[in-house]
Order: sequence, then structure tokens, then C-alpha cells
Amino acid sequence: MKTPIPWTIGEILEATGGILLSASGPEFFPGVGIDSRKIQPGEVFVAIKGARFDGHDFIDAVVGKKAGCLIIRKDKASRFENGNFEEKGVFVLAVDDTVSALGEMASFRRRKAAIPVVAITGSTGKTTTREMTAAICRRKFETLSTAGNFNNEIGLPLTLFHLASEHRLAVVELGMNHPGEIRRLSAICSPDIGVITNIGPAHLEGLGDIQSVAMAKGELLENIRPGGVAVLNADDEYSRKVKETAKSRVVLFGTGGEAEIRAENIGIKNETVSFTLIMPEARRDINLNAYGAFMVPNALAAASVARLLEIDMEEIKAGLESFRAVEGRMRIYKTPDGVYVIDDTYNANPMSMEAAIRALTGSTGKKRGILVAGDMLELGDSANHYHEQIGTIAGSTGVARLYLAGSYAAQVAKGAKAAGMAGSDIFVGTKTDIIADLIEYLTEGDWVLVKGSRSTGMEDVVNRLAHDASLCRPASQNAEG
Repeated sequence: MKTPIPWTIGEILEATGGILLSASGPEFFPGVGIDSRKIQPGEVFVAIKGARFDGHDFIDAVVGKKAGCLIIRKDKASRFENGNFEEKGVFVLAVDDTVSALGEMASFRRRKAAIPVVAITGSTGKTTTREMTAAICRRKFETLSTAGNFNNEIGLPLTLFHLASEHRLAVVELGMNHPGEIRRLSAICSPDIGVITNIGPAHLEGLGDIQSVAMAKGELLENIRPGGVAVLNADDEYSRKVKETAKSRVVLFGTGGEAEIRAENIGIKNETVSFTLIMPEARRDINLNAYGAFMVPNALAAASVARLLEIDMEEIKAGLESFRAVEGRMRIYKTPDGVYVIDDTYNANPMSMEAAIRALTGSTGKKRGILVAGDMLELGDSANHYHEQIGTIAGSTGVARLYLAGSYAAQVAKGAKAAGMAGSDIFVGTKTDIIADLIEYLTEGDWVLVKGSRSTGMEDVVNRLAHDASLCRPASQNAEG
């Protein structure tokens, strides 16, 4: 970990426009945090009011931990009038909204760092694309990248607060579930390169329809810096429509002739995907340690970014081939009994679910492909339709057995039966019921895809099949895998 660039009280005041209530404290602050349990001596504590906790309730605790500065809401300031903060050597700033202040500080830090920023969003594949992009870019630049799911109005600033003087590039991920969120996040990070991996039916509960999703994702293009570039998917219908709104240069990736960065000769073999990466000036054969042909567009997006950053083809190839799947995102485990478990439990929407199912049924050959599916959430009034559609896809693509848990299991089963799947091959029950039946059903060579929206907890199935009692290791670490 690099040492983050420290803050001064003058910089915080400049960034937030806050009112100084206590003018005593350290000369520099080594970091910024929002979790009272993790705050370190001298750091800035920003009191955020969340769904469960209000940071203002933990002010005494962070002062006891020697925090150097507190940022609080103006409408909460009266609670702390007798806090004796100057005597305790703690700066206190009051702002209208602490979440907004967090973003304003992050935007300030990004401007002062004056390094290129790559921002990645999309309905599916944004985390994988982020990881692939960072894997390539770290071969040439000291690169800061989003950790985990720190991709919202709180997570993005916390990522940018890790900028250190050594960093020469930042690769950040932007998530969303309502209109205006991508606009706000991209304004904070002010990207030089903006990537939209694809646009599909996700977060419909907050957005209404796929056209609204496209508009929301397209907000990224509004805040690309002058001279910057938008990187878009030529194979994606709605991304092509968003292209018409771009004010910057656009680079297209995909498999068609319109794409500047293309893939040909895509092949799938067990846990790997191969393809020929074609750029205007060169081509290379790439072997990804990843599962499913849908990983190829993610690699193309990452390669497009790398080319814009003038990283040569050999480094692009090496970076892509060094990539390893993130836990919960198409990561494969192999049990001692020879069963492959595909962990894609981090999240699910209709687009990612379909891609994962087609990867499962398109690459198992004569082996059985089994799907364990939980609910896809945040689909609003379209939930029944999309769950039935997923059942139809599973039933028509050759899934050998279908295990379903959740409120929409009946809709998925209905679609599967309509597509010709036998009722005896469809199992509906709790995760505990599913695990028990799977243990009896699975045999050597089977492939099991486990997927569902994050809050459905489908990782419980993976944990029992693949992790408990160290039953197996990631397949890429197995000599036989």
C-alpha cells in the first residue's frame, strides 16, 4: 500500500466550503475515513448518516481515538457546542451534507493529483474489465484501482483518497441504481477515458426500462475531460445508440468490422478462453484464465484502454493473461470428486444470467451442466417476465438440471418447462434443500453454475460445495485443472 497524499485544513476548507467550528488541530491529516471503528490517529472523520447508523453518534469514540478533524452536518452542529474540541486539538468543520463533502474532497484530490483516470461502468462486466485493465496498466504505471465494490458515491471517494504521490494512473468503477448517479460519480472522478462495457436490463426498479438504463449509463460521456475518449461496445445495440451523444472521440471494441479493437477465432476449453486480439497495428493470440466467451468483450475493453495509454501489444497480452477471476465472478473451483463449481454469486441481472448460462452450456461438451439460480432483484414490474425468460433460456440451451430458490422460482420453472425441460429435472426449494440434493446428484465431470443477486446469499451453496473443510482449491491452482 502506498502512503496516501496527506490533507491540510486549508485544502479541506477549499474543497468543501465548510464552516470552521474548531480551529485547533494537527498540521496534516494522513487519511480520511467514515468508519469510527477504523479511524486512525490524526485522520479526518466524515460523519455519514446511513440506513442503519449515523456517524454523528460516534463522535466521542473517534475523538477518543485521536482523530485530527471532524466533518459534520450543519444541522447537527448544535449537538457538539460543548465538545471542547479546540482544547482536545481537533478541527471541526460543518457542511450542508457530509456525503456531498466527501465527493467534493475526492474531486479536489483527483484534480490536484493531475494523473489520467479511467472510469468503467456497464450493466455487466465492469468489475472484470476494471481488473483486466488494472492488470495491464500496472505493467507500465503505478496504478490505483477500485477495491471490491467501492463504486458508489461513498466508495468512489474512499478509493480516490488512496491516491499517493507515486500513482501515475487511476482505474475506477462506477456503479448505479438510479438516474443521475453516474453523472455525479463521473463529475467526481472527471475521467480521461470512460468505458461502458454494455447496456442491459439491470436496476429496472429504479430506472423503469432499458432505454432509461442507456440514458443513465450514457451520463458518463458528459464528464469525460476535453481531449478524452469514450470506449464503447460495437456489438451492443444500446451502446451504439449512446455513441451518438458523445462529445469526445469514441473508440469501439467488439467482434464486428466496425470495431477498431476486435476479437476473432474465439475458442473455449474448460476454464480458459482463447481469441486473437486485433488492433490496427498488430495482432496477438490471447489465452485468458477465465470462463465463458462473454469474458472476451471485457478483455477487448481493457485492451482498448491500454492502447489509448500507449501500452504496447506485448504488455497488453501479458497483462490479460495474468488476469485471474475475482471471487464471486465466474471463478471456478474443482472438488476432489472432479466436480467443477462456478461461483458467479456476486450479483445477477437478466443480461449476466443469460451470458453465464450460455457459457455453461456452450463449454461443457458431453459433461452435464447444472444451474443453481436465485432471484434477480431490482427488476420492478418486469421481474416475472425476465425470470420466466431465464427459465426459457436454461430449458432451451441444454441445462441438465435446474435448481431454483427464491420468490421467482416458479416463474423460472414455468419458462424452463415451456422450453421443453422435464419437470423431474427442475428442483425448487431452499438453499439447504438444494445443497442436500446436489450432494446426492453430482458426479465426476459435472459443471455447476451458481448465480443470483447479491442479497440472495447464493454463495452459501458455493461455500458448502467448494469451500467447506477445504474441499478444493481454485481450479487454476490445480495441476489437473
